[in-house]
Amino acid sequence: MTAWIAKFWPLLFAAVTLILDIAATIHAVMRRRDSGAVIAWVGLIWLAPILGAAAYFCLGVNRIRRKAISLNVGEAWSHQHEVQLSEEEYREARKVADAHPALRGLAALGGRLTEKQLLPGNLVEPLVNGDEAYPLMLKAIGEAKHSVALLSYIFDNDRAGDAFQEALVAAQARGVDVRVLIDHVGSRYSRPTMVTKLGKAGINVAAFLPTRAPMTIKYFNLRNHRKILVVDGCNGFTGGTNIREGHWLSMEPSSPVQCLHFHLRGPVVAHLQEAFAVDWAFATGESLYGDAWFPEIESAGTTWARGVPDGPDEDFEVLLDLMVGALSTARDRVWIVTPYFLPDSPLIHAMNVAAMRGVEVNIVLPSENNLAVVQWASTAQYDLFLEKGCRIYLSAPPFDHTKLLIVDGVWSLIGSTNWDPRSLRLNFEYNVECYDIQFARKLERAMEAKAAAGHRVSTEEISGLSFPIQLRNGLARLLTPYL
Repeated sequence: MTAWIAKFWPLLFAAVTLILDIAATIHAVMRRRDSGAVIAWVGLIWLAPILGAAAYFCLGVNRIRRKAISLNVGEAWSHQHEVQLSEEEYREARKVADAHPALRGLAALGGRLTEKQLLPGNLVEPLVNGDEAYPLMLKAIGEAKHSVALLSYIFDNDRAGDAFQEALVAAQARGVDVRVLIDHVGSRYSRPTMVTKLGKAGINVAAFLPTRAPMTIKYFNLRNHRKILVVDGCNGFTGGTNIREGHWLSMEPSSPVQCLHFHLRGPVVAHLQEAFAVDWAFATGESLYGDAWFPEIESAGTTWARGVPDGPDEDFEVLLDLMVGALSTARDRVWIVTPYFLPDSPLIHAMNVAAMRGVEVNIVLPSENNLAVVQWASTAQYDLFLEKGCRIYLSAPPFDHTKLLIVDGVWSLIGSTNWDPRSLRLNFEYNVECYDIQFARKLERAMEAKAAAGHRVSTEEISGLSFPIQLRNGLARLLTPYL
């Protein structure tokens, strides 16, 4: 037997390799929707025998189905009452709809994609960096009476993490129900992880999709990138800010990061809580229900808002469709702010067509990216936008982690999503669409200041890059489906 194996093992290896490569190729061709990603994966599969197929089955295949959990959680929360608006508020809403008729179609699109109502009566406030966000979040936890639900992609074991641990432990000691969910990959940016540290402190904490064991490494690329905090079911926070001292600029961290986070009050907070409850039930099997988690929520402001979950399961490409729809409705101006800018063909065409229609398309990106290869790949695409009339600005240091989409000074999309394949097709993301002129204009003014303090990229600047730099950027761009 040993002699037979020694004689024929090359043929066996070739046969196994061929079967794996054919199986991976068929799966990619039949299941993946984006032709560019299919070509990239098939090329890797055949150019790197065994390794390419293994990488595809580990990183390129979605195995998550959470529809039943979503339905159960949706039935568990009772916030279905209509918020009573004053006649003045109704008149303002009708005025906005009459002035921006295209937004009616966008609102219908959001409802069709999410199967959620657009809720009136919300207050949404931007928080600049961890310096404004963390004190308010810690204060909310410190004043919690019934429940705290905290979900973060990164929750570092550092000075910021210690502050949140102290607040969570104190809340639980007062009798508050505390649940903390941290993405497993994101938790490992610091050691020991906060999953371990919070668990030892007695906090009910869980890791989202652990990837240690061989059987779970297949989930390595399907990460929970959401940032959600809901206190007592009615006080919410979401946006792009992780829990790490790099966001707390007054602490003078070694790697400072700019970002925007948001404080939400009003009925839309129930949408945030529902997203957390679905993720928590999926990760732990525990269902959260009752008034402690889903109380009735009173009107708090004038913003119409809706939660927009997105992920590689039943919410697949919800955000991509919503973003393309928003760009298609634009008539005057668009602001796009993202740290990672690797849009695929639908978004590229939507932005360029908007610019050619006469829409002012402003794209704000960090001048210093924390991922060099992403910045190289992004720079390789600049000419695609500049030649069509889009404007690209590079914000001043430190690294800018802000994520925004603003259309016509009325509609805003806030949350955790980057403009890259990972966010739009692989990660679990959470955003909120907001219809509010005052809120959108406030964000626009902040982005105008950011652009003015930064650097506007010109076509001459890009065409003037040296050949080695252009080649490096072009090669990096080929990695886009994997970034």
